[in-house]
Amino acid sequence: MRTRRGLCYPRVVGRMCLDREFSDKTVVAHTKKDMPRESIIIRKRQKRSPDKIAGDSEFFESLPDDLVLSILCKLSSSATCPSDFINILITCKRLNALGLSSLVLTKASPKTMAVRAKNWSDSAHHFLKQCADAGNVEACYTLGMIRFYCLQNRGSGASLMAKAAINSHAPALYCLAVIQFNGSGGTKNDKDLRAGVALCARAAFLGHVDALRELGHCLQDGYGVRQNITEGRRFLIQANARELAAVLSSAASSGVPIRSWLPWNPHPIPHPHPQPQLPHLSGSGCPLLSDFGCNVPAPEAHPASRFLTEWFANRVGSPGSGLRLCSHVGCGRPETRKHEFRRCSVCGTVNYCSRACQALDWKFRHKVECTAVDRWGVEEGEEAADNDAALDGDGDMMVDS
Repeated sequence: MRTRRGLCYPRVVGRMCLDREFSDKTVVAHTKKDMPRESIIIRKRQKRSPDKIAGDSEFFESLPDDLVLSILCKLSSSATCPSDFINILITCKRLNALGLSSLVLTKASPKTMAVRAKNWSDSAHHFLKQCADAGNVEACYTLGMIRFYCLQNRGSGASLMAKAAINSHAPALYCLAVIQFNGSGGTKNDKDLRAGVALCARAAFLGHVDALRELGHCLQDGYGVRQNITEGRRFLIQANARELAAVLSSAASSGVPIRSWLPWNPHPIPHPHPQPQLPHLSGSGCPLLSDFGCNVPAPEAHPASRFLTEWFANRVGSPGSGLRLCSHVGCGRPETRKHEFRRCSVCGTVNYCSRACQALDWKFRHKVECTAVDRWGVEEGEEAADNDAALDGDGDMMVDS
């Protein structure tokens, strides 16, 4: 024997290795044979059967259309922004088809259709048109305002607003009244004061605050209707009362404590929609309610008015050559022809599409900014002779151009 490693016995070593390998396999075989079959199956990787996968995917398809439509109607009526509804439409083909049905689009809220001016596109236009075709009055009013003032499609925009007005939509009635008062989209001879007063009275009957103010000023001034100062003052007080009631009902959701604005406050509440690009239009507090010792937050502007404001602000605030915007921060209406809006006869720096906007802006900010200047250009003299004086909420005289 030469070494302890067994180099002298190659055959013996090889046989020992083979015997050991054979014995290990025998032990493993006996072990598997002795183990129960259930434990061996458990150790294997469990795979989902194709039938189970198909069952999960078909669960949504098995839901009835009526149930899905009911859920989509609730979503479209309670959405806080367009993306809440659009994200559902792009989920799958079935939700897209059911979400664009007339039943769902009819229930869509104004916030669902609150398209921002910077996001305006053909698809947004098509979506609003689908909502309007489905009979949604808010879509008719919003798309009508955009087409009439922004896209300069006067006929189509007026017809859409008329469609909403027929269905007793108060903002559409008031907008048509402003168009009749100014002769918007036409010439100076197209003004129809009586038609404007009639539309304004209908909107006021439905509780529209701006229409109540406009009707009150028309009655006080005898503008398009027989003068009745007492009745006009009653409408102005009713507008203030309705505005106060609306603020009281929404005080809980606004987060502003009531004690901060029910007593008179020398530090007014900031406006909810300030405009950095137009600092002179960034007012604060609700104007006419200060007559009654209140300093409440300004009401939120309608999505259509906010769209007009953003549309022309992104275009350097100019609706066209020589055309002006209404100076009231919550309006956004532009002129459709030169010298269409009234101008302050004292300073000549602000313009208003209606007496309601003039009265609001006067107590809102212009009362502290208005200073007498020299008479403006001679080319505007023809409009100065055409307009008369208007009373604001306090009864102070403001002469319009």
